[in-house]
Amino acid sequence: MVKRVMYLMLILLGVVTEAKPSIYVAKEMRPLYDRDLFLYELLDLSLKAADYPVDIQHVKVHPHQQRTLLALSKGEVDLHWSMSSPAREKLAIAVKFPLFDGLIGKRALLVHRAQLARFEAVKDKAALAKLVAVQGHDWPDTKILAANGLKVRPIVNYQAMFDLILAQKADYFPRSVIEVDSELAAQSAADLVKLPGIYLSYPAHFYFFVNKQQPQLAEKLALGLSRLKESGEYQRLLARYFDLSFLSTARPIYLDNPFFHTD
Repeated sequence: MVKRVMYLMLILLGVVTEAKPSIYVAKEMRPLYDRDLFLYELLDLSLKAADYPVDIQHVKVHPHQQRTLLALSKGEVDLHWSMSSPAREKLAIAVKFPLFDGLIGKRALLVHRAQLARFEAVKDKAALAKLVAVQGHDWPDTKILAANGLKVRPIVNYQAMFDLILAQKADYFPRSVIEVDSELAAQSAADLVKLPGIYLSYPAHFYFFVNKQQPQLAEKLALGLSRLKESGEYQRLLARYFDLSFLSTARPIYLDNPFFHTD
C-alpha cells in the first residue's frame, strides 16, 4: 500500500517516465571510418530533432551488405544504412533522404603508385574500359560499372581488394570521396595512392533502411533529417567530417546508373 502511494506521488510529480523504446542498429564487424562516425552522429541528431527518444542497441552483423539487408527484412535488426538499389528497397523501408548528399557516387580511384604514369593516359570511359577494377561482389556499384562497359572483378573480402591493388593484380579500386581518405590512412601502405587527376561520377543515393515492422521509426527519421537540413545543421555536419577539395582539382568521368531512381 505504501509503495503504491509513493508511486502515485512520483507520477503526479512527473518523476516516473516511460522507458525509452529500444532500436537495434546493425554494426559491421570492421574498423569504423569517418563515414560511419558521421552516420552514427547523424542518426542521433535526427532522432533528437524529431523528438523521438530511443535507446540505441548495436547488433554485430556480417560485413556483406546484402546479408545485412536480409537481416533487416527478417526483423533481426531495425536499422542500417546502405547505397540504394531497387532490390534493396524491396527488403526494407528506405528513408528517402540522401545521407551523403549524392557524394557516394563520386568515386576516387585507388591505384598502385607504380601505375600512376599509366593512368596519365586515361581521360575517358573508353580508356578506363581497358583496365580492371575491383569491387565488392554484392555492391550496387559492381553492376553500375559493368553496365557502363567497365571490367569489374567482384571480390567477397573487403581487405582483399586493397591487397589486389598493392599486388598489382588489379588496376584500380573506386572508393567514394567520403570513404577514401579514411581508408588510405587505415591501410598505411605507401604504394597505395589516390589517383589525383580523375574520379568517377554517377547518380547514387545512400539511405537509412528500416525494418518494415518499424514504420514509425522511418517516419521519425524522415522528419528529423528534414529538420536538420532546414536548420543548416546537416550541411555543417557534412562539412565537419569530409574534405571535398579533391573534387575541385580532379576531372569527372561520368557514368550512367541504370538502377538509379528518385521516386
